Amino acid sequence: MKDNDFSTLRAEFDQFVREKCDTGSCETNSEDENGEEPVPGFVEELADKLLAPYHCGAYLSRLDIKRVAEAIDESIPIKERKKMIKALFRHTTSKEYLRRAFDEFNRHFGGRILIYQELSEAFPASKGIFDENIDKIKQTQKILDQIVLDFEEIEPTDEPMMI
Repeated sequence: MKDNDFSTLRAEFDQFVREKCDTGSCETNSEDENGEEPVPGFVEELADKLLAPYHCGAYLSRLDIKRVAEAIDESIPIKERKKMIKALFRHTTSKEYLRRAFDEFNRHFGGRILIYQELSEAFPASKGIFDENIDKIKQTQKILDQIVLDFEEIEPTDEPMMI
């Protein structure tokens, strides 16, 4: 096979697909039609709330999300922020994991609060805007705490239909 001739390789691949998938034994990955893995129900809404400064009072960058993941010993690739949040929480089964992740987010929020307080002192005319964002951050922190309290742990041996 020449370096630039992939037709043989393509024919072999097509043959493999016909043999394995035509009989109904083709394994599909666990991704949905958008190429994303399924995530627990709360993750979609959580991502919307965490990633919109209008809702949470602070902007979380891709680097912030990556640092949160590394702090809880998770490895996620840098992608679109929403996909990173989904990757971070896709296998959440315990309150402890959720608590550690939310504690890290709260550390980042705490840093934003300090920045907002410094800016409101430096620019008193904008104090109302910064105070509003601080209030949103504190509301988001309360929501995160409530999610942990309401979270029901799932054991790998649990029957999904019995939950």
